[in-house]
Amino acid sequence: MNTVDRDSPVFSMGRAAESIGVTQAFLRSLDEAGLIEPERSAGGHRRYSRHQLDLAARVRILLDQGFPLTAACRIVTLEDRLEAAHRHIRELGGTITPDQDASIPTQTRRG
Repeated sequence: MNTVDRDSPVFSMGRAAESIGVTQAFLRSLDEAGLIEPERSAGGHRRYSRHQLDLAARVRILLDQGFPLTAACRIVTLEDRLEAAHRHIRELGGTITPDQDASIPTQTRRG
């Protein structure tokens, strides 16, 4: 799926909640926390993108692991920004070494 598709607000709140297995109240709480800001339809209904739903699903996992909502949102935000920075580096022709790749946990790195 390309970036345009991932960022297109095509999911209604009900469909969004169902697709990632959360309640609509949970999605509203992420809006209130400032993690995701859904687009609004002409009638004022929230519309979510695939990218926003991916963020929400990752927050749900962290909450299930015992993290508070604010910490989970911060972690997901930082991970998302780091992923975007890595993507930008690659687009510019750079590379990410294993020591720089945040997707590899530090305790499993050799060397």
